[in-house]
Amino acid sequence: MAVFPFSFDEGDEGRYKLEALDADGEVIGDHSPAKPNPGLTQARVGVWLSGWGMGSSVAIKVRDLHKAFGSTKALDGLDLEVETGQVMGFLGPNGSGKSTTIRVLMGLMRQDQGQVEVLGQDPWRHAVELHRRITYVPGDVNLWPGLSGGETIDLLGRLGTGLDPARRAEMIERFDLDPTKKGRTYSKGNRQKVALVAAFAGQADLFVLDEPTAGLDPLMESVFQDAIREQLDEGKTVLLSSHILAEVESLCDRVTIIREGRTVESGTLSELRHLTSTSIEVTTTSPIGVMADEVTNFVADGDHRATFSVPTADLPGVMSRLAELGIEALESQPPTMEELFMRHYAVDSAE
Repeated sequence: MAVFPFSFDEGDEGRYKLEALDADGEVIGDHSPAKPNPGLTQARVGVWLSGWGMGSSVAIKVRDLHKAFGSTKALDGLDLEVETGQVMGFLGPNGSGKSTTIRVLMGLMRQDQGQVEVLGQDPWRHAVELHRRITYVPGDVNLWPGLSGGETIDLLGRLGTGLDPARRAEMIERFDLDPTKKGRTYSKGNRQKVALVAAFAGQADLFVLDEPTAGLDPLMESVFQDAIREQLDEGKTVLLSSHILAEVESLCDRVTIIREGRTVESGTLSELRHLTSTSIEVTTTSPIGVMADEVTNFVADGDHRATFSVPTADLPGVMSRLAELGIEALESQPPTMEELFMRHYAVDSAE
């Protein structure tokens, strides 16, 4: 298979199209981001190849990760894999090992056991190199009190993934940030904005975000989500740890749920929902009480109307049974991200 990496239309300020061709020269895939990207280099072309099935590209690979602090096991055989160009939701209750995992991925802490690769490198041995390609935003940003927000953004850019001046100005405007104020005067939400502006104004290949929208209002949450989608258009990769499950559900291609230092579920939302139950609200011609023993959480509202839950695997049989009773109205609701997460959170809390 031949690949034309990219071509620029010089009359369109860096707008480009990336095409993949089969052996006969026929185009089988293309990619044209919504925004021009004059800074694109050929080294980044591989980002899109995996999305077309033309190669395997994994941004984060973790196998059998262990880390203990004395007798306390923070990580106990955790597995995690994030493909290039995807948003991976990284979820778990407090104390489940998310922050320890992120510290290992950032090269801030060395694992006791297990394999860790970030952008093809060992984060402990190659931390300096990787920090030029990775942006990290924590949930509680601390700023230099004597520096202005703009000075902090510039410093973070020089220390990390660089800075695009035009993108910097755009992000400051979109996040409604006053960059002239000193760090000591910023609220929690504005401190988060400083870190997010620096992140999105840089040239990172991988975004590691740990509760990045903590303290932001709903309007700024929307700006954040738009900015993430723009990064995806450019082929970037995101590991997103967040307790805002609606945010995870809106942005993430895949989700990994961890508990007590281990991965308990990982997959697309569709795959995870397949393992759970669907909520059904139905009105039938014949009395529906006969269904009470065939489903779970059955609640009747009269003789002909009820709500209940059905394991996804049992849906075909239940739908056939309802058809026999005569369906007058039916509404189904797949499990939300919150319900998927709470299955594990509830167990963790009970213990």
